[in-house]
Amino acid sequence: MTMDLFEPDGSAQRESLGPGAFVLRRGALPDEAALLSAVHELLARAPLRHMVTPGGRPMSVATSNCGALGWVSDLAGYRYVDRDPRSGLAWPSLPASWLRLAGRAAAEAGFEGFIPDACLINRYEPGARLSLHQDRDERDHTAPIVSVSLGLPAVFLFGGLARTDRATRVPLAHGDIVVWGGPARLRYHGVLPLQPGHHPLLGNYRINLTLRRAG
Repeated sequence: MTMDLFEPDGSAQRESLGPGAFVLRRGALPDEAALLSAVHELLARAPLRHMVTPGGRPMSVATSNCGALGWVSDLAGYRYVDRDPRSGLAWPSLPASWLRLAGRAAAEAGFEGFIPDACLINRYEPGARLSLHQDRDERDHTAPIVSVSLGLPAVFLFGGLARTDRATRVPLAHGDIVVWGGPARLRYHGVLPLQPGHHPLLGNYRINLTLRRAG
């Protein structure tokens, strides 16, 4: 279906994925320059790495974090920590522009007052994927999740509350934002293997920013 990029009032085109879940098409484009500049700065301070699952398998997605808390995975399990295990330093602060974008996107999806304290930065290269999972490591599941796509297009899988529920395939392009919370907060989700391509700003990569209230 062909849609205008923005509603008459200038807000992003909102597309429902079910109760409590929306895609804001091109919603991050007004902040594109600030987002990409901050990504490069943050990754210089907390470099990307391929974490391992509790089962010992390396993740195909390279990750880093910013905010008061950062999500990590290793043989000890999945958890949030306040320092980068590699450097021993506190994670870089969440940029003010990201906080504003996350609050605005959450409000457009019906979740007022969202203030994240953690942002997981994922970098996908062709072939990288994210298996279906729930975001359960946060202390409070009442806050929504805001996920920003940059770079190469991807196919987001949005399932149900059980792993066996059929997942909807949602194409995502540069600048799209997915927000889910409320009755959708614990829905399973993932990303199909990234297809080869070239983006004029990010080359053969996709960057995903997942903003959460973890503490």
